[in-house]
Amino acid sequence: MSAERRARLLMFGALVLLGAGWGLGVPFNKIAVTAGHRDFGIIFWQAMVAAGLLLPWMLTRGGLPLHRRALALYAFVAVAGTLVPNFASFSAQRYLPSGVSALVLSFIPMVALPIAVLMRTDHASPGRLLGLVAGAVGVALIVLPGDALPDRSMVPWVLVALIGTVFYAIEGNGIARFGTAGLSPVQLVAGAVLLTALVAGPLALARGVFISPLRVWGQGDWAVLAGGVLNVGSYVGYLWLVGRAGAVFAAQVSYLVTGFGVFWSMVLLGERFSPWFWAAGAVIFLGLALVQPRPAPVPGAAGEALR
Repeated sequence: MSAERRARLLMFGALVLLGAGWGLGVPFNKIAVTAGHRDFGIIFWQAMVAAGLLLPWMLTRGGLPLHRRALALYAFVAVAGTLVPNFASFSAQRYLPSGVSALVLSFIPMVALPIAVLMRTDHASPGRLLGLVAGAVGVALIVLPGDALPDRSMVPWVLVALIGTVFYAIEGNGIARFGTAGLSPVQLVAGAVLLTALVAGPLALARGVFISPLRVWGQGDWAVLAGGVLNVGSYVGYLWLVGRAGAVFAAQVSYLVTGFGVFWSMVLLGERFSPWFWAAGAVIFLGLALVQPRPAPVPGAAGEALR
């Protein structure tokens, strides 16, 4: 097997693993909001979980870089990759089925490609465009039919959830274009989640949505904890994949998050979907197969070794 083929298999394997883990977080977040937890309250504790897992590791490796460019990157990832998209997602998940929330993430590549072309971090070959078109057609098969949503009043909340996809696409392309100033994915995520917690904590208190841990834990509290663990693992992997295969290919993880998110929603929440959904799934995975990773990593990007 050639080195290029092994690299491609590694990229696709990483994509599937990320999709499975991130997809599992979708029903966990639905459980959390159904239990009464809200936006910045969830964001704060999931950031604290991530910080608790990553910062001790950083301390054994010389600490967290705090030079000016590192601080700017932490702020960029915190805002574009967590605070804004998660606020939108958690707000929308109060009203949307978990499977629909997973579906919305499929729009990320539709936004990521034109941004990548404008920033000259990727190219729009005919095959890749065809793959993205196939993904868009698959999404349309779910969104457009009248029975796709249990209630048409949910449509505005789908639009709110889409805000998150725009910021995820901006984040991925920003990292691919400007690199990470020598930071590894673990360092970048550790700095970002620490800053996220510092911002989300006061906002949660101000909005009256802070989650006190000093009580008997219910299902929603454990869901917040599990979602935090899954999110940090998937996020580190995502940043690694951006550096190895580019922002547009890494954004294809949204298709797998959709598939696994729907699967886990059916298993854990008992959700069921119309035949339109299953027809769309075949088209979406066709689009995934048409979008190939680049063989070379982005210089200086997040594909550096996990230190």
